[in-house]
Amino acid sequence: MQSSLFAACCALRLPTPALSFATRRLAVAAPRAGIATMGAAALGDVVTVNYSLRPDLTSRAAAYGENADKLTESLPFDIGKVAFVLGGGGYLDGLHEAVLGMEEGSSVDAVSIDSGAGEYIAENVATVPKDKAPPGLKAGMAVMLNVGMGRQVQATVSEMTDDSVTLDANHPLAGCKMLLDATLERLEPASTYEVMTLAGGCFWGVELAYQREVGVVGTAVGYTQGESSEPSYEQVCAGTTGHTEAVQVVFDPRVVSYQRLCELLMNRLGDNAYLLNQVGNDRGTQYRHGIYSHSDGQAATARAVLDALGEHKTLGPVQTEIAEATTFHRAEDYHQQYLQKGGQSAKKDAEETIRCYG
Repeated sequence: MQSSLFAACCALRLPTPALSFATRRLAVAAPRAGIATMGAAALGDVVTVNYSLRPDLTSRAAAYGENADKLTESLPFDIGKVAFVLGGGGYLDGLHEAVLGMEEGSSVDAVSIDSGAGEYIAENVATVPKDKAPPGLKAGMAVMLNVGMGRQVQATVSEMTDDSVTLDANHPLAGCKMLLDATLERLEPASTYEVMTLAGGCFWGVELAYQREVGVVGTAVGYTQGESSEPSYEQVCAGTTGHTEAVQVVFDPRVVSYQRLCELLMNRLGDNAYLLNQVGNDRGTQYRHGIYSHSDGQAATARAVLDALGEHKTLGPVQTEIAEATTFHRAEDYHQQYLQKGGQSAKKDAEETIRCYG
């Protein structure tokens, strides 16, 4: 529901539009030499953690009363036994920070961590006359507010009276903290895992598809196969650097095969695989699709997957390129796990439709 009638809300201090997650650099370029050197968990290690979260009732979570226990249900990632690149995002900053420096087999209990939605801002609550609001509003309903300059923000109808409507533009988890219990079950160097680099158009939706894949322990979006040594998003979008928007995936070959990950890309591309420098409405060399191998074995597997597709009866041969991986330039932090930060589920085997722009 949208309405420009909520003019009184234009003075709201806009909240962070999504949960924030760890955004430290994916440290796969210089992994530890081997398991013999493992001690305390360091950035770039792959950790298997069994953890739980519950509301910290000394924080704003207490305002939810008996519903506080349901707060964790809205988190867009798995809770329980999970494996991830430490410092690679995808989970709450507080989880990464708690695990950093732990030794295999050790545990932490009742550590209070931020829910990822930032502070609660009182100025993000506004009360407007009921006769200025569209009909049909009910307490708890979400609405979209026009806040000027073409921007919109989601708000919740927190209270209604006979004369007024109160809107809260804070994220529901803003100001809430969680109590973390966690055990570090396994600690491995990144060299135990494999890296895949691929491109499939806009990198946001492609990354989320791989986040959902069982066996994938880390993802990052960025730019590859180009010429500039320090490309920016604006430069890449302009098509002047030769880069394509790409995703780098860290995966466990004991759990998921490289072939399966190649097939996942082709399944996502569909008929776009037969279009040159185009995926959907995104056109240009910066959106070209490709699989960029890190070994001869990866290249052979990618070629076999593409060969199995054959030619399209009207579009012709597959246009997905296969090339040796060049430097992967990590994109700006706000792009990392962008759709998950917007609330879309990154849980393993999630089946919800991936919305690339919201």
